[in-house]
Amino acid sequence: MDSFYSADELEKMGFKKIGKNVRLSRKTSIYNISEISIGDHARIDDFALLSGCIEIGRNAHIAAYAALFAGKAGIIVGDFCGISARCSVYAASDDYSGQAMTNPTIPDQYRLVKEKRVVFQKHVIIGAGSTVLPGVVIEEGASFGAMSLIVRDAGPWMMYAGIPARELRPRERKPLLLEKEYLNDRMG
Repeated sequence: MDSFYSADELEKMGFKKIGKNVRLSRKTSIYNISEISIGDHARIDDFALLSGCIEIGRNAHIAAYAALFAGKAGIIVGDFCGISARCSVYAASDDYSGQAMTNPTIPDQYRLVKEKRVVFQKHVIIGAGSTVLPGVVIEEGASFGAMSLIVRDAGPWMMYAGIPARELRPRERKPLLLEKEYLNDRMG
């Protein structure tokens, strides 16, 4: 048996949208499947967790043990993005200030939950073990080193790392040229 679902199996699962040649591990945990879209040639590896309103672009990769907690606010993973192993992305999070109770076993009237969409534009790379908090928008081509804590928006084609993540230096834009070549090869 293949460790990835077949195209026929994916079609029957109830995704909002499922692309062509999607590679989804049978060991992925999926919640609210009708709110999840996955683009062409995307790959999601073992033990990833997808929960809530999620859009995953074409040729995007979600590595093993990555978790996307989108809630209703949503997470958008653009085309050609990579989310490395053991990353956690939160579009919803409890308030930890002590102003309310926390965790999903508590009724909503006793909690303060911050919900804000997370967006990764095209060619974003998130290094292993990184955490992304609600409301972050990462512009095209930004990359983050392993174990980064991403708490604020990031500009295009820059490299970041740290806790919290800080700008390091510009990143090469060669992936844009390679994207054109790749797409021409696939279409031609």
